[in-house]
Amino acid sequence: MRQPIKAWLISVATLFAALATGTAAFAQAVNVDAAKKEGRVVVYGSVVPQAMEALHKNFEAKYGIKVDYWRADSTKVSERALTEWRAGKPGFDIVEGNRGVQLIMKSEGLFAKFIPPASEKFPAQVKEKDGLITPWRVLPISILYNTEMVKPADLPKSFDDLTQAKWANKIVMPDPTRHTTTAQFLWNLQKFKKENWLELVRGLAKQKPVLVDSLAPVTTAIIKGEAPVGITYVKYVKQYKGPVHYVLMDKYLADPNYVSVGAKAANPNAARLYADYVCSPEGQKFIAEDGEFVFAPGVLPPIKDADKVQPNIVLMDNPSREEFKQLMSGTFRDIFYAK
Repeated sequence: MRQPIKAWLISVATLFAALATGTAAFAQAVNVDAAKKEGRVVVYGSVVPQAMEALHKNFEAKYGIKVDYWRADSTKVSERALTEWRAGKPGFDIVEGNRGVQLIMKSEGLFAKFIPPASEKFPAQVKEKDGLITPWRVLPISILYNTEMVKPADLPKSFDDLTQAKWANKIVMPDPTRHTTTAQFLWNLQKFKKENWLELVRGLAKQKPVLVDSLAPVTTAIIKGEAPVGITYVKYVKQYKGPVHYVLMDKYLADPNYVSVGAKAANPNAARLYADYVCSPEGQKFIAEDGEFVFAPGVLPPIKDADKVQPNIVLMDNPSREEFKQLMSGTFRDIFYAK
């Protein structure tokens, strides 16, 4: 016998109420007074300092807590944090970085469970059930180009277009044998190319691209005219001054970045307050103003056509630690450094 519609609606409403209650139960309250007494939070992050300046200034002004910020790319952030952790001398309260390296650090016990209350309205698909890492922004990747060197009619429309002969020796990208996010990005080309993804990777390698340490130097090289096009984050068109823009694509591979509280943080309350602040609508707006794509509903960066980018983001999967090792030390080394 069918359940009456009214009874079914009541059951659904009850289910959603239970889910909402459960979600609220997982979020942890922040002790603001205890955080203020600690007076300091040490953050290891991958966001360029200029993009964090407004957020940090307003956090410090609001709570009277000093932010000590050390910045490097996600790979180097994780290397420093892991080295300190293994030596028994962790110097961080907060670690921010991409999913791949955050999962590695999580597996070694670097993080304490904390779900910021402000993150409750973020998309469910990016939340981590164990509460050890919290998503707070997402980084779509595109082709950036020097607007003074590339005519609109000549623009590549896809990563496949970069394998055309005219782009030989004219591409800059991070070295996938040294940079985990780039290794992850190339591996995720499977989402678009299926079994032909390695053919595209080999095509890029045959172009003899300029290989740099990470994604940020790609933009610098483009602005300086060292290469007219490059593979890097969309956000850099806002964060770097110069003749640079991005290619509007149908889909964008992107990686969520996470903020995590150290399991042995010297300033645990300040760390929780910081994590909650960067996930709050106020904090999300500050970071978005400098070009970051965030998870707070309705918040967009001041980048042309950002509203066309966000709906077309495809979240990247993460290779396992063993797969990362094989990709970076094996597959991509053989492809990009073939004699």
